[in-house]
Amino acid sequence: MEIDPMEAASEAAESEAGKRDAASRLSTWVAITVALLATFLGVCKVKDDNIVQAMQQAQADKLDHWAFYQARNLREEVAKATLVQLSLAAPGAPAAQQDPYRDAITNYERLIADQGQKKEELRQQAEGDQKTYDDLNYHDDQFDLSDALVALAISLLALTALTHKQWLYWLALVPTVFGVVMGLSGFFGWHLHPDMLSRLLS
Repeated sequence: MEIDPMEAASEAAESEAGKRDAASRLSTWVAITVALLATFLGVCKVKDDNIVQAMQQAQADKLDHWAFYQARNLREEVAKATLVQLSLAAPGAPAAQQDPYRDAITNYERLIADQGQKKEELRQQAEGDQKTYDDLNYHDDQFDLSDALVALAISLLALTALTHKQWLYWLALVPTVFGVVMGLSGFFGWHLHPDMLSRLLS
């Protein structure tokens, strides 16, 4: 049986055209995926930057509240020391000075109670600031992991565009899915947080 050269050439041309079509379709999918990932990454970056600013504000508030706490604590200790001195001096004072001593003692007792109450409020605010910071940091870690995974996915997609290997595209979808899930977790406050990986990268 003779091989028809025209038929063989036609089959080779069809095979080559099929390969070009497959490569073109793969390139289209890669381009669409990269465009979507870049858009998602940009939106996540805006949200993450806002979270970082809120973290910085919470940290500043915490430091301010602890500084005010120390100032209140110092005032309370000075008032306590003064109250002790007045309490010790009052019994030996002349009768005419007893009322001023009692008034001063009462004022310092009020001052101590006031400073103690305000100090406790500041402690609670400082601890609240720390909790706010920790909650924000939790979501910041989610966005950081999303950034890393999406960057890995884009790198694999770039290799796919160069080599036209379809299996590389499917491999790139693995970090893509996890990156998108972590980004959405940061947006919607989902409690999805790989602690071990975060500790490794921190």
